[in-house]
Amino acid sequence: MGVAFSAPPPTNYPVSSIPPELMTGVDAVYREDHMRFTISGRGSGTLFSRVVVTILNEKANHYAKRIIGYDKLMKVTNIIGNVYDQQGNLVRHLKPSEIYDQSSYDGLFSDNRIKAIDLSQASYPYTVEIQYEMDFKFLYYIPGTTIGGERVSVQSASYTLLYPNTLKPRYRTNHVDEKPVQAKVNSTTESLAWSFANIKPLMVEPNGPDEDELVPSIEAAPSQFEYDGHPGSMSSWDEYGKWNADLNRNRNELPQATKDKVRQLTSGKTTDEQKARALYEYMQNKTRYVSIQLGIGGLQPFPASVVDETGYGDCKALSNYMVALLKEAGIKGYYVTIKSGRNQRQFYPDFPSHQFDHVIVAVPNKSDTIWLECTSQTQPFGFLGSFTDDRSALLITDDGGKLVKTPTYAPDQNRQTRTVRATVDATGAVRATGKTTYTGLQVENGSLMELVGNPSDEQKKWLQSSISLPTFNINSYSISGKKDKLPYATVNFDLTLSRYASMSGKRMFLAPNMLNRTSFIPPKVEDRKTEVVRNSSYLDIDTIIYNFPENLYPEFLPPPVKLSSRFGEYEVDYKIKEGELMYIRRMKMWRGRFPKESYNEFQEFFKGVNKSDNAKIVFLSKT
Repeated sequence: MGVAFSAPPPTNYPVSSIPPELMTGVDAVYREDHMRFTISGRGSGTLFSRVVVTILNEKANHYAKRIIGYDKLMKVTNIIGNVYDQQGNLVRHLKPSEIYDQSSYDGLFSDNRIKAIDLSQASYPYTVEIQYEMDFKFLYYIPGTTIGGERVSVQSASYTLLYPNTLKPRYRTNHVDEKPVQAKVNSTTESLAWSFANIKPLMVEPNGPDEDELVPSIEAAPSQFEYDGHPGSMSSWDEYGKWNADLNRNRNELPQATKDKVRQLTSGKTTDEQKARALYEYMQNKTRYVSIQLGIGGLQPFPASVVDETGYGDCKALSNYMVALLKEAGIKGYYVTIKSGRNQRQFYPDFPSHQFDHVIVAVPNKSDTIWLECTSQTQPFGFLGSFTDDRSALLITDDGGKLVKTPTYAPDQNRQTRTVRATVDATGAVRATGKTTYTGLQVENGSLMELVGNPSDEQKKWLQSSISLPTFNINSYSISGKKDKLPYATVNFDLTLSRYASMSGKRMFLAPNMLNRTSFIPPKVEDRKTEVVRNSSYLDIDTIIYNFPENLYPEFLPPPVKLSSRFGEYEVDYKIKEGELMYIRRMKMWRGRFPKESYNEFQEFFKGVNKSDNAKIVFLSKT
């Protein structure tokens, strides 16, 4: 299938030819950003990519670097690289010897490699031209494109799809007003093309949607495809699920010795949950995670028998192994594909396509579902954590695929409860003993859960890093907890703060919020354009009881505070009696998206929290 592609303009890119309006508020300018993908068959295609970027300062040097991934199913056929100075004169041409080639994974099984180039210069501005082509021996996914971004403008860009009229791809756009130009190239070939010009930089506002969500983008996907000899359909999630189910079929057989082990582990267990827990912990102790990126192995799990024998696997293999163990115990477990990563929840349910990069396991349990992360040796049973919580996923049944939603952890589940007793002496030194219990997503703070039951210097380092005070000594500490569907960890501590309260004559100044102050205040934003986004829900409760010398009495006590907003609630109260002060702080925050008009409310709420958290009590000496 041959289609003429317009020749590039003369390779001369003086910075002076950039329109002035594209130079404002940017670190780089895309002079050209062109991508073309040609579908040549159900299992093949070619990619052409050409970018020319003018780099104005060191913040944009990453645009002069390019990493191109490839494997036995994706081959890089041509790479061209040039560098031009401010006047547009050619000053460097990329040599083949300057293209760095290496394996891209440290997994035991991987044929994934990268070609890396670096055209960065020491003086600015300069322009880089990078062009390459690739041959695809599959049509599992079609590379999409983004147009511009934060602090980068675009002079000219295009995205073109060429395809046989029997294999028309589907597409989805985000923040793209331009309609594609559809054309008939010849009797068997058609095209879809988008063109863009003079795109100003994207403004990403604080506490709003990520750049990835706001940037203009085009996604494409096949309806019919083939990957490494395995044909399939993405016309619906059900059809896509059928393809995944076919890949997994007949790969869950276990050796007899392991079948006997399953019976031994589940003997005496009366519920499916008890049995599943025993098998999950067995799997964790027996296996470890390695990356597998080898042909279809990048999408198809190793047989359960291989994992059983070797003791390793990737997310696909370990999840398939877990499903096999459950099956042997008479428990139905489902293989679930999902997009992983903290706050990586953007998903297009109306666009069946390869949107996932991870696999977990779902176990129906009466009116509930047990979710299992199989790649971690320390993950609590039934707890997903922020890596895969609160997002859509594709559950693979025997017959197809079904979209499901993973659990959302509410503020009351993500709790931090702290109780401290602090003794203040006449010099302002404090001896504080207490404990903090973390539950739900809060056990992820500094990978706390991994330290439970593992006494080591790492526990002390964790405690030191979690305390935001300039000087303190740790007299003793301990960390304990329980790994469960809602895990918790308890940190006990004994601290000495030699100069916590400040002295001035007969007065002592003490900040009652010792361990949980908020310094965050949202910056001022004029004419807010985007929603306010909060990615975490939690509940913090702090109770600190101060005992102070009898000769001191409170001259000034901050008033109680109660703040309420659509984002959360905050409350502080003080209770005082002879020689004792109780400080109680409660802050509850919700995850969510809120109207852009609420940003001032968001800012004022945190101003109030900040003011209260940093308030001080003034004590006066009677003598």
